[in-house]
Parts: sequence; structure tokens; C-alpha cells
Amino acid sequence: MELIREKAFERLSKCFPKLQGFPKSRVDNRSVISGIVYVLRNGLKWRDAPRGYGPYKTLCNRFIRWSRLGVFGKIFQKL
Repeated sequence: MELIREKAFERLSKCFPKLQGFPKSRVDNRSVISGIVYVLRNGLKWRDAPRGYGPYKTLCNRFIRWSRLGVFGKIFQKL
């Protein structure tokens, strides 16, 4: 499992929405964005994502939510 490098993630961390409420546990955004990139780059179904990136349902849900919120547009502008 390969994660986005620390320095790159620090630059992108301001693009992600703030936490709302206090969820019991939450998969780290760094793992999730790495998992999303892995799935998209390899043309996989969400269900086939390696478990190291977090539950596949989390990857899918955050991809949809972040797409609607324009997070990826902000990331592309930063890059």
C-alpha cells in the first residue's frame, strides 16, 4: 500500500472539508485520497480496493461527497 507523500498531503490538506460533529472513528483523509487514486488509476471497482486504504464503502462515499463539494477541483488547482 502506497500513501501520498507527507509533504504533498500537507499542501493538499486545506482542500478537504472540515469535520462536522464527532464521529466515533474516521479513516484518515491521506489513506482515503491514496485509495481513491489507486482505484481510479488501476480501473478497479471500489469493492476491489485494498483494505489498507480503509473500507471500500468509505472510499466510494468520500469520492462522491468530495466530488460534489468541489474538493478535486481545489486539489487540481493546487497541483
